[in-house]
Amino acid sequence: MSSIRQQKIEAVIQAELAAFFRKQAAEICLGAMVSVTVVRITSDLSLARIYLSIFAGPEKEVVLENIQANRGKIRLEVGKRLKNLRKIPDLVFHIDDSLDYALKIDALLKN
Repeated sequence: MSSIRQQKIEAVIQAELAAFFRKQAAEICLGAMVSVTVVRITSDLSLARIYLSIFAGPEKEVVLENIQANRGKIRLEVGKRLKNLRKIPDLVFHIDDSLDYALKIDALLKN
């Protein structure tokens, strides 16, 4: 269970990452639409796990690899906007496959 402070930091990081991905869609996201679905931060605020939904573009794995390759640049840009945090957490990106899983379950239920 995360604290109120963790929840607030997660929400701010999610909003900043969403804005960053919207601005840098062509370069970082390879033209794909990327939305930040969930951010989970550790209790010591040193690591943030970010779950992404990737639509309308190249393969999800290719986009994720490019985002991970530019992780330092993304962390720097987020850090510039979050000046009130003493330490900017390391960012670890994952593909959020919950929507795909829900569609698969829905298709199975219809059959």
